[in-house]
Amino acid sequence: MTEHFPRVLAGRYEVRDLVGRGGMAEVHLGYDTRLSRTIAVKLLRADIADDETFQARFRREAQSAAGLNHPSIVAVYDSGEEPMTQSDGKVRNVPYIVMEYVEGHTVRELLAEGEAVPIDEAVEITVGVLNALEYSHRAGIVHRDIKPGNIMLTSTGDVKVMDFGIARAVEDSAATVTQTHSVVGTAQYLSPEQARGELVDARSDLYSTGCLLYELLTGQTPFQGDSAVAIAYQHVRELPKPPSSLAADVPESLDRVVLKALAKARDDRYQDSAHMRSDLLAASQGLAVMAPAVDSWSQATAFIPVQRQPVGTSPAPAPPSAPTSEDSEEEAQRSNTWVWWLVGVLVLLAVMLGGLYASGAIGGREPSERPTQVATAAPVPDITGQSEAEAKAAVEAAGLVFKRGEDVASDTVAAGLVVSTEPGVGTNMVLGETVTVHFSSGSAMAAVPDVKGKSQSEARSLLQAAGLVVGDVTTEDAAGFDAGEVIRTTPVAGTSVKRGATISLVVASGKVTVPTVVGLKLSEAEEALRAAGLSYKIVTEKTTDPAQVDTVKSVDPLEGAAVNASKDQITLTAWVADQVDVPDVKGQTQAQATAALRAAGLGEVTVTEVEAHSPAEAGKVVSQTPEPGQKAMRNAPVSISVGKAAAPTPAPTQKATKKSE
Repeated sequence: MTEHFPRVLAGRYEVRDLVGRGGMAEVHLGYDTRLSRTIAVKLLRADIADDETFQARFRREAQSAAGLNHPSIVAVYDSGEEPMTQSDGKVRNVPYIVMEYVEGHTVRELLAEGEAVPIDEAVEITVGVLNALEYSHRAGIVHRDIKPGNIMLTSTGDVKVMDFGIARAVEDSAATVTQTHSVVGTAQYLSPEQARGELVDARSDLYSTGCLLYELLTGQTPFQGDSAVAIAYQHVRELPKPPSSLAADVPESLDRVVLKALAKARDDRYQDSAHMRSDLLAASQGLAVMAPAVDSWSQATAFIPVQRQPVGTSPAPAPPSAPTSEDSEEEAQRSNTWVWWLVGVLVLLAVMLGGLYASGAIGGREPSERPTQVATAAPVPDITGQSEAEAKAAVEAAGLVFKRGEDVASDTVAAGLVVSTEPGVGTNMVLGETVTVHFSSGSAMAAVPDVKGKSQSEARSLLQAAGLVVGDVTTEDAAGFDAGEVIRTTPVAGTSVKRGATISLVVASGKVTVPTVVGLKLSEAEEALRAAGLSYKIVTEKTTDPAQVDTVKSVDPLEGAAVNASKDQITLTAWVADQVDVPDVKGQTQAQATAALRAAGLGEVTVTEVEAHSPAEAGKVVSQTPEPGQKAMRNAPVSISVGKAAAPTPAPTQKATKKSE
């Protein structure tokens, strides 16, 4: 930076160390004191500060680049003019540009050793350039100087294209079509139409991008020569070798993409960046490409200057033979042919030099062309109901920038589809402006999902996925649930609520209340414990009360106690009958039978006399209740029947009878 130039611009931009110098500008490291960020400051060189042509070109760069806002383009933050005192004491306003500071290196540095880069990296870099060009071309800006020195690779691997709006010299000035004061293209990357002085368009940038891709794949440019004019001549007339002839790992599909990009006629090239990018990505993935086969490009497709010949001369010399007068005449004809061919070459060079002069490449003039003019505004397209991929493609196809906004609930648009845009559909916007697109998060209403039996974390995930909010969480002793499992929700599962509604959870404490079982039949008590998820054991106590038999006497722990269902065991005490075996006392005397029954644990003995059927039954037990061998409650009464001897039969009465005399 000249010592006469101020070190602070516009009261906020500190100008620090020089980091680069080009054909018409210097680039300094800078610092924005207002926003506290590192910047780059481009200043018009002091030695050409008086040149109105360069001042105009520099201002045009600021205007053009300031309108480009894309992640693959170095951003321009501000521009202006600052008074500078020159060595002659005069004060002049010198323009400056404040730009994004990019940490990294240029592709020129990457290629400095003349070696090819890996194919994947070459494709990635070229795709980044095509992304930037697609955006700039939609904005009506043709770069005109795509080359390795104008492409930055950031420390994170991102691609950044520099110097939109003008074309400037790079460090290797021998490689540029330039004079000290003017640059519009670099010879190795110059399109045929630039060399011929014709108006350029987006396809000219694609030709230069093809040259860049060629160099990335092979380590050398498509055309080389001793001078910029010689190289420009080859761009117009010669066909490049397929990249695979220089780098064996380049597949034929990539050859096809490169050669189509380097077609001499613009109509034979890719017509826009998107199509070239699509073919390039397909080739890198081994898929079919739209570009024609390599052998379809022949010298016939290249520009060949007209060769004028005198009337009557042969189009080509005859094969050599012994010298004759006719041979001398043919030799003269051949000489004439070469003379006219040389004239044709000189005419072509004159056309090229005139084109370079007209384009501003030489002669210090303002370039004759202007950036290609395209539409500068477009309406927001109607993308309602489209997926994100469809919506993004439609917005970008309109020349606008897609931005995803917050999702909104919708009862009419399915989740994941476009609900609305900001600005609304049909609003006219300047190309490059941003359209915020809102997508449906689904219906505004949601059904409370069934989370019963789920863990608390699972339940939260399901409820949040339904667009609901988890509120209070309380615990409760419940049978059949492990600790932390959801017992129920409030509102209950299946209820329709608004998205965002709060749902309360009741989760199991892991403990269970011992149910009321005392006094119940033992079978009923067991069923109640199983329903509560409790394990149990049974102990018994004997009872002589028939009403108590098979009922629960007590439970431990007590009824109402909270227990751990997976660890604690319940003890049930149940009544069982105190029974004895009824002995067989038949045939015994009453006294014997009574003693035996009392000894067996039976109670009162009731005796009934019955008529004995035989003398042997007299005085003996002939029947008993309960029957022998049955079970009877201890102290239960017993009935026995004892045989009674029959009364003796009286003798018959004898009456005296008289004998008749």
